[in-house]
This record gives sequence, C-alpha cells and structure tokens, in this order.
Amino acid sequence: MSRAMWFVALLASVFFVAPVSGQGADDLQARVDAAAARIQADPPVHERPEPWNVPLMEFENELQPLRAAQIDERIQVWLDILQDQVRRRNRLQIAAQQAEDDDLRKALLARSAEHQEIVGKIVQRVRAAMLELQRRGGDVSEYERYVANVTGTKLNLTDPRVLMAQAMTWIKSPSGGIAVGLKILAFLAMLFAFWIVSRIAAMAVRAAVGRIDEASALLRDFLVGGVRRTVMLIGLVVAVSALGVNINPLIAAIGAAGLVIGLALQGTLSNFASGILILIYKPFDVGDAISAAGVTGKVEAMNLVRTSILTFDNQIHYVPNNEIWNSVITNITGRDTRRVDMVFGIGYGDDAARAHAVIEEVIKAHPKVLPNPAPTIKLHELADNSVNFIARPWARTGDYWDVYWDVTKTIKERFDAEGIGIPYPQRDLHLPEPVQVVVTNG
Repeated sequence: MSRAMWFVALLASVFFVAPVSGQGADDLQARVDAAAARIQADPPVHERPEPWNVPLMEFENELQPLRAAQIDERIQVWLDILQDQVRRRNRLQIAAQQAEDDDLRKALLARSAEHQEIVGKIVQRVRAAMLELQRRGGDVSEYERYVANVTGTKLNLTDPRVLMAQAMTWIKSPSGGIAVGLKILAFLAMLFAFWIVSRIAAMAVRAAVGRIDEASALLRDFLVGGVRRTVMLIGLVVAVSALGVNINPLIAAIGAAGLVIGLALQGTLSNFASGILILIYKPFDVGDAISAAGVTGKVEAMNLVRTSILTFDNQIHYVPNNEIWNSVITNITGRDTRRVDMVFGIGYGDDAARAHAVIEEVIKAHPKVLPNPAPTIKLHELADNSVNFIARPWARTGDYWDVYWDVTKTIKERFDAEGIGIPYPQRDLHLPEPVQVVVTNG
C-alpha cells in the first residue's frame, strides 16, 4: 500500500471510528501503531524495486518538505535510473535491428516498447521534481536539455521491415498509437459533452433570468454567456487532463499569467468594474437610445469591457465602459412617453391670440399627440426679433420625431395661410439727428 493510502487509513481510524473502551481500544491503538510503523518504514521512492510505478502524488508529497539541494540530489538519482532504462531500451532496439527472424524482431521491439513506457513514467517524475526545484529558485535548464536528448526513439530508416515493426510496436504499445487515439477520442468526447452541458446550463440560466421582472437584457446576456464560457473552460481543463497531461503546472502558469496580465491591464479591469456596475444599476438596456461619453445612438451590445452604440447615421462606436459610467448617461428612450419641446416665433405686429389658437388647434388635431398629460402652450418670451410661444405636447417615445416634424410643418403652413409672419432677425437703428446721404455716379 502506498504512503498516501496509509495516511488516509490512519486519518479515517482517528476521526471516523467510534470510541471504544477496554480491550477494543487497545486493539485499535495497536492497529494505528502498526499502520504508522509501516508508513515510516517505507523507503524513499527511488529506493523501491520499481520506483516508476509508485503513484505520482506520493512522489510529489515526498518532495514537498525537501530543500532545493535535496531535491537536486533526488533528480540526480532519478537521472541515473532514466539512463539505465534508456540504455536497456536502446540495446533491445539494436538487437531487433540485427535479428533475422521476424518473430524475434517483433518480440524484441515489444520489449523495447515496455522500456519506453518505463522511460515515460520516469520522465514524468523527473519533471515533477524539476518543477519543485524551480519553485525553490533552482535552475533546471540543463536537466531539461538532457531529458529532451535522451528520451527520443531513433527510427531505422534503412530497413523497411525494422521500420514497420517499430511502427506496429509503437501502435500497440500501452502509450502508443492506439492509446493516443483513444485519448484524443476521449478529449473530443469530453469537449462535446461539456459543449452540450454548457448549452443546457445557458438555457436554464436564460429561463431563470427571464422570470425576474427587473432583469435587463444586458444582465441576461452576460449571465448566459458567462455560464456557457465557464462550463466550457472547465470542460477544456478536464479534457486536457484526459490526455494524460499534468494540469497542475498549467494551472500554476495560468495563475501567474493572470497576475501579470492583471497588472498590465489595469485600465481594462476598470472597464470590467464599470461594466459590472452598469449591469447592477441598469441605466440602460439593449435597444435603448442613449447619450453618454459624447456619443448618441442606440445600444446594440455590451460586454464587461465596452459597449457598442449604433449612431443614428449608422456608425458603430465602441465605447469603454469606464468612460460611460464616469459620464452623464442620458437614456433617451428610458420612458414610454416624451415631451416634445418646440418654440414658434411671430412678429410684434401680429395677432398673438390668433397665433396661440392656431398652435393649439394644430397640436390637438395631431393623432399622435397624447391627450394626457395635456399639451402646454404659452406665450413665453418677448425676444429681440420675435414674440416666442412654447409648445410642449406629449407623445410616445417612438413617435417623438413624427410629432415634432409634422407639427412644425403644419404650423408653418397655417401661419402663412393666416398671414402671421415668422420674422427674420432684425434691428432698429435710432440716430440722434438726421443723416444726409449723398449718392454720386462713378
């Protein structure tokens, strides 16, 4: 039994076995002592008869308390074991190339493939030791070059029969072609299975968010996309582990890279935080017309970094979320109704009461003007060049420009028909005394 398994048995006996008394307690204590003695009596992994068959986790646990110099010594021992197995593998390959009997050649190559399998296990443990040495600040570049140079298998390209036998042996070996093909199939099958799971999870999240009345489409899309990508990322890690790849260094590298990338992309992280705040407080949603960060248009899409805004002249602006959140956000279509603000000017000599009546008639006759709230029509200002009326009818948000343009056009036509002038800018000039103007020819 491995050391790790004995530790599990010891812990189980301590924490999960009901307390007993008398002779039963003495027997339990004797078994615990015996289990602990067996664990302590186990020699180091490299001193066991077939150290490459010891579970990798137990080997990694053995390295954990060692100092850098001690790990370096263990690597040297394992490299000697690797050298011995590579030498045996190579001698078997040489014997296979020299054999005249096909059956003998195949048998020798099969034995060579067995040693190649052992070489792979040894290399796995050497790389685990090199990773531990690296974590303690050691230099493993020389070891990496050595392992890369000695573990390859040379093909005999001069004798087709030997080359074919080598290929067939590799295909049938435990770590050869068939095994690699099965691992690739398992990898693809797991990716496909997690793809299906991600779609199902996304549909479930979409349905759950749809039951929340106050949830925005932006929040729904973010949660659905986030769940789908998270499930696929987990599936990718699981699928990679199915290939036999040790994912612990990969996860450590991802963590270190994440720290470096986080420091390099502080601005992007600020956009990320702003995107979260936008999703929480919902100042706008997909399809809303907004004005923010100097851009006015319709919100087409949003992620945690930027928002896509389609302007009314059909340009797409990609605005960082941080700029939107830190500016004034005007949601133009945030309500179902809007007030249409208009100003109409008449001359000082025109009939103000009649102009007021014309404006009121035109606005109340328009089918898209809402009766409630009632329109506001007032004589508002005695300006420099005109007497100005304000007209403020209410309309549905989608009818805003129809009301604005139709009312403006109709009032211009009615003013013309009623003889009410819309004055140009003008200025009266008063002089203290008459001015003589002399006109000469040429």
